[in-house]
Amino acid sequence: MTDSVPKTSKRPYDLYGERFHAAKHQLTPRLFKVANYIHQHRSVVLDKTALGIAIDTQTSDATVIRAIQALGFSGFRDLKIVMAEFLGVTQRSPARVASTVNALSQDAKGSVDFVLDSYRISCDMLASSANRQAIQQAIDLLQQADRVAIFGIGASAILADYTARLLKRNGTSSYVLNRTGIALSEQIAEMRHADVLIMLVQSSAHPEGLVTLAEAQRLGIKIIVLTGAPDSIFAQRSDVTIEIPRSRDADKMPVHATPMICLEILVLGLAATTPVATMESMSKLYEISNALTRPGARKTNKS
Repeated sequence: MTDSVPKTSKRPYDLYGERFHAAKHQLTPRLFKVANYIHQHRSVVLDKTALGIAIDTQTSDATVIRAIQALGFSGFRDLKIVMAEFLGVTQRSPARVASTVNALSQDAKGSVDFVLDSYRISCDMLASSANRQAIQQAIDLLQQADRVAIFGIGASAILADYTARLLKRNGTSSYVLNRTGIALSEQIAEMRHADVLIMLVQSSAHPEGLVTLAEAQRLGIKIIVLTGAPDSIFAQRSDVTIEIPRSRDADKMPVHATPMICLEILVLGLAATTPVATMESMSKLYEISNALTRPGARKTNKS
């Protein structure tokens, strides 16, 4: 009989809530503002940086850290660990992959439906009036650019490289920001005021994205953001945001061709607005390709 009794899940201990309620009357108004924001937006905080919270609360990142420490946490990382445990949230890609695979039927149908459904959702959103307007605004910005920079790390690094090649084939000068560490800093150093930046980002405010964003703003570069997180710091600071969900569920693995669909729309839209430059570039590539494939082109002269 005991087997028929439903099991109840035990809610994790709310350490942050306990500390917040115990200390809130002792906090200064600015520290309370930050602490209360975190208390009211726990899931959002997991994808924020201290700077992102500071922007949302109209304070400073130093104030955010002081508020966290006033509640007995060693720092922002310590706070995020506690929040993730309380919410039962796993942010890592392996967990999303496992969640997706386990939810699929054990045949091809489940995977086919998952991918196609994800793309249908993304394409429906791309076709929305808001995104159509954003795409047109993005093409207008790209048309005015001396060069186009495409930022993307991880899986998006490949998309950034492919998009840069497409743009170059159509006669648009472009370059990528798709590395990490010192290699990324060398790429960022190439940015100029007359460029336009396309950023492939999600909600995670990683250092690579934040540094690229800050440098683009310092130079006065126009920023186009492609994201599934319209409330992220990147979207908040962009000139144009195109919202693209990468999966039908937030806890499922992303499908990376979704932003590629949007990027190809932008590339084709830009080519359509500059047909002369596009055709001249394609003609030049055709001539060079013919020269490379002509009989004898690979032979070297003997001395």
